Amino acid sequence: MKLACVFPGQGSQSLGMMAELAESYPVVNELFSRASKVLKYDLWKVVQEGPVEELNKTEVTQPAMLVSGVAVYEILKSKLEIEPEIMAGHSLGEYTALVCAGAIEFEAAVKCVSKRGKLMQAAVPDGVGAMAAILGLDDDTVKEICDMCSDDNFAVQAVNFNSPGQIVIAGNIQAVETAMAIAKDKGAKRALKLPVSVPSHSNLMEGAAKKLATYLKDVKIKKASTIPVIQNVAAKNYTKPAEVKKNLVKQLHNPVLWVDSVNNLIAEGVDTIVECGPGKVLIGLNKRINKEVAHFTINNVDTLDKTLEEIS
Repeated sequence: MKLACVFPGQGSQSLGMMAELAESYPVVNELFSRASKVLKYDLWKVVQEGPVEELNKTEVTQPAMLVSGVAVYEILKSKLEIEPEIMAGHSLGEYTALVCAGAIEFEAAVKCVSKRGKLMQAAVPDGVGAMAAILGLDDDTVKEICDMCSDDNFAVQAVNFNSPGQIVIAGNIQAVETAMAIAKDKGAKRALKLPVSVPSHSNLMEGAAKKLATYLKDVKIKKASTIPVIQNVAAKNYTKPAEVKKNLVKQLHNPVLWVDSVNNLIAEGVDTIVECGPGKVLIGLNKRINKEVAHFTINNVDTLDKTLEEIS
């Protein structure tokens, strides 16, 4: 078996996530406690008790998802005799992958994604940006629609190539809504606005990306991580710290090439992909990208046990 671990991003969070695993595995509470010291607030309490509006704040969601993903991976690692051959993460999940691969220290990553969330939220005023999922159209058609709806004042881009026929667009709300209408006219099965105000991975994030670049100068990244990590912007593995940082900055205002990332995992010989972290978004995408490899997700005790039964 050649194993890859992948990590979900923002949008997979939910109140009460990780509670069941925390009852059986002390590492969950240990990691949330360490993160809370860094953040100077009780992250576990927000995750368990909310309110949901607080958990869904970008600057809170990002560390919550990172800590959860790392905790799930640590549990899985303690149960397996083998290590993953390679890793990847969707958007924010790329930071989780880099922690689990040994490239970034845990506390440094918690600080980093909290800062990333704050920069993203501050980059675009409420009501200016939007994101939407377009289902049932090919990549080129969605790109053409975005070009049709963009000008010097308002712009929209294809920003997440999640699976064949599932693409997320982002940009100014006016351009996004126009693109949604045209997509429906061109035969899209659905054009669904997402419940977010931050137009992630679009040009509207360029200001935030510049500030993130400044912040990352002081973040230590090890020259060679234990396990290779496929980065979103090019769907390739990079080992030099300067390259990794450059890609983390570019990721903020460039598309997530998830289809290419998963295909490149498989091109490396991977035959088993395990999603580590809350929700089950990635397993759905990954199955649509390639049905030939084995796909699993771990988000509670039951899914952990089922996965271990199959891959141990």
